Parts: sequence; structure tokens; C-alpha cells
Amino acid sequence: MSHDQLQPADAGDVRAAFTRRSLFRGAGALAAGSIVADAARSAAAAPSVRLEGALEIELSINGAAQKVKVEPRTTLLNALRNHCSPPLTGAKLVCDRGSCGACTVHVDGRPVYSCMTLAIDAVGKKVTTVEGLAKGGELTEVQRAICEHDGSMCGFCTPGFVMSITACLERKPDATLDEIKHACAGNLCRCGTYPHLFDAALAAGRALRAKGGK
Repeated sequence: MSHDQLQPADAGDVRAAFTRRSLFRGAGALAAGSIVADAARSAAAAPSVRLEGALEIELSINGAAQKVKVEPRTTLLNALRNHCSPPLTGAKLVCDRGSCGACTVHVDGRPVYSCMTLAIDAVGKKVTTVEGLAKGGELTEVQRAICEHDGSMCGFCTPGFVMSITACLERKPDATLDEIKHACAGNLCRCGTYPHLFDAALAAGRALRAKGGK
């Protein structure tokens, strides 16, 4: 090794090599390493829980308790249609990937895709399906308006629209057309009867306001 190789580096070279970017990169790596280490320690300390096989759970559906035996992977839609007694088939199985809205139900008053919700995640919550809207055989304002405005063509998507529009008007009876359209953005009608559905939703909103939002 030569004498020159033993000389200390020039201070300017050191400053050039030690930039703010390298400082932040090093700090980021240190922080990431700390996070990973903390996560590893937490995982090691946490008890191991393994869910397998069928589980008996209790769901609150349309105001009544339903005990169903399902696997942990079972969706809420599957539980409603295939495990409840009697079967609740109003929510439709169409896309099975949360892109059409035909399986929409309410969970604690919020519209959700039941095909993308696990049944076990609905435990302790209030589930409402389209079957639970009409009381004593009397249609709701939304259901009645859809009938009166010919908002149902083949009818397969109708339950999902009923649930989305109902949630929207329960939250805001004076919802505008744009707000109703936004509420239905996740619902598809392959027959293309959107104008009738939106007219029905506006009419239902007027009826609800006349009744004091009830």
C-alpha cells in the first residue's frame, strides 16, 4: 500500500459523501429496522390463535337473533343465503367481488357489500337485509316509489338499489339527485333503468320529508 493510500481523505470529499440524503436514508433504515424488530417481538409474544372448521356464531338479522354454523372464511352473503333459517335470498350473488352492489345489506345502518364481508365480522352488529325493511307487509317509501316509477326491469339488482337508496335517505331525506347518484355509484343495473330508479329515489325523499323523515 502506498503512502498516498494511507493519507486521510480530503475534508471536502467527506462532506460530499455525507449528504443530507444519506443521513435521511440511514435514519430511515434504522427506524424501519426498529419497527420490524418491534413487530417480531410482538408476534412472538402474542398467543397463537388458529381458526378452522365450522364455528357457531350468533348474528342479529332484521331484529332477530340467528345462530349459524359457518367456517371462518364464510361471507355474510353466504351465511344469509345458505345458513339462515329461513334462507334470506334478497341479497343476490352476482359478481362475488364487490363490484356490482347486488348483495348490498346494512350493517349498523351502513350499506356494505355482503359478498366482501365475513360473517364473523358481523357478530355483535345489526344486520338488515331487504327482507327486513317492510313492516307488517307494508312497503317502505323507497320500495313503493320504485314500483310506481317502474324502477325495476328484470329486478335482479333491485334489492341492492333499495338498500343503497334507503341508507342514503335515512341519512338525508332531502338528498339531491347528485347525492343519490353518489350513493348508488357501487350498484350496477344491466337493464339500464337508472333514470327510473333516480326518479323513484327523489319521490321517496319527498314522501319521507312529508312524513317528517319517518
